[in-house]
Amino acid sequence: MQEGKVIAYAARQLKSHEKNYPTHDIELAAIVFALKIWRHHLYGERCWIFIDHKSLKYLMTQKELNLRQRRWLELIKDYELIIDYHPRKAKVVADALSRKLLFALRAMSTQLALLDDGSILAELKARPLCLQDICEAQKKDSSLRAKRVLCGSNVESDFRVNPDGCLTFRDQVYVLRNEELIRKILHEEHNGCLNIHPGSTKMYNDLRKWYWWLGMKKDIFEFVSRCLICQQVKAGHQVPSGLLQPIMVPEWKWDRITMDFMTGFLLTPKKKDAVWVVVDRLTKSTHFIPVRVDYSLDKLADLYVSEIGRLHGVSFSIISDRDPRFTSRIWKKLKEALGTKLSFNTAFHPQIDGQSERVIQILEDVLRYCVLEFQGNWEKYLPLVEFAYKNSFQSSLKMAPYEALYGLTSDRQKSYSDLKRKEIEFKAGDKVFLKVSPWRKVIRFGRKGKLSPRFIRPYEVTDRIGLVAYRLALPPELEKIHDIFHVSMLRRYHLDPSHVIVLTEVEIQPDLTYGEEPVRVLE
Repeated sequence: MQEGKVIAYAARQLKSHEKNYPTHDIELAAIVFALKIWRHHLYGERCWIFIDHKSLKYLMTQKELNLRQRRWLELIKDYELIIDYHPRKAKVVADALSRKLLFALRAMSTQLALLDDGSILAELKARPLCLQDICEAQKKDSSLRAKRVLCGSNVESDFRVNPDGCLTFRDQVYVLRNEELIRKILHEEHNGCLNIHPGSTKMYNDLRKWYWWLGMKKDIFEFVSRCLICQQVKAGHQVPSGLLQPIMVPEWKWDRITMDFMTGFLLTPKKKDAVWVVVDRLTKSTHFIPVRVDYSLDKLADLYVSEIGRLHGVSFSIISDRDPRFTSRIWKKLKEALGTKLSFNTAFHPQIDGQSERVIQILEDVLRYCVLEFQGNWEKYLPLVEFAYKNSFQSSLKMAPYEALYGLTSDRQKSYSDLKRKEIEFKAGDKVFLKVSPWRKVIRFGRKGKLSPRFIRPYEVTDRIGLVAYRLALPPELEKIHDIFHVSMLRRYHLDPSHVIVLTEVEIQPDLTYGEEPVRVLE
């Protein structure tokens, strides 16, 4: 432009090698192209170049340049030019000429405007391709003729006639219910390079600015839903298909289990390169069995019986993926013999065996920690990892698998047993009696055996061992007896000054028994 007037236009297509240029170099190539073809206009004159690529504004001060940019920079330095950034939204004219329009130009109207400096500015307006067809269809429709007459009589109405001669409804071009014409509009809007297959909502909001027809929203939705490219390319954002089919809740421990193989390990000295993961769905208790991927089906069946069946009995249900090792005929025969139901997940739907998949993920992480931290082969740490997993808190259970597997039954037994027991404690220095039992080696007893005391001599408590055991200070004659006794073998001695302790001559055996011998045989 010169003195506010356009004096020349120029354009060309990118060459094959230029299509591989980055955006920065393509924009710079456009400047070099303009300087070469308009050298007779620009050389020796100060000129301004407005571009929407902001980084080119700092081309002269850029530190790192490739060979192509250095070569172009030598050419640019011959000119006295200023490169200035011009936002894309403000560069309407250049963008309109450099981009493919949404609608092909069918007709153009020209408006002339006289500026303050006396120059004339030409304004070009592009009309959409379908506008001519819409206007012709409106003129042929008898029902719209009355509305056109009504618009000419200055009666207040939602219908107007625009300068192009088209009937509009609330400033939107009124489109008749013509299937071919509507499909042409929708195809141009949906498949254009500036829109690139928008969704039905976006497409409706874009079109309603210019057009209106009855059932417009429904037509747009059906058109987009039938688009082949959209069906093949677009990601689905709806809720997952298929209602949830929950797996039956186990009623008892190890009744229903899941299993899977974890492969890809290095071969260990014991020639193992995989882990067979078996998980109890109720208690989350696991077994990690080292195996080889080339184990025969007979070997796997024997392992299942020896490692799982031996400890937990026969499971009612086994859930696994469609591994050939599980879908083989041997497993089918084994499940028929043991009365076990073997369930497989569907193709590409591992969620049914999510329990095993989650445990495998944890096992992989923990084994990686062990190998990196402690060194050695992974099989060495597998038993420790299994113990750590069973002994760790599980958020779904609110407890550890060990507690779920053994702790509840143990606690229940303890509560029942404690109803028939009492708690008693001794301190160091207390005196206690020691309970002894007779050793019945004859059928008939005399006076001595039956009437012997149940508890002997009070002994001093020297120490407490654990919660329910105590160490006593035993005399030298009982040195063969272990000096730690359960609390049930002791009775508290209540001291009284009148007590006279008589040393009973009883020969105590190491198991706290004494022999009974009859005084006389009773008839």
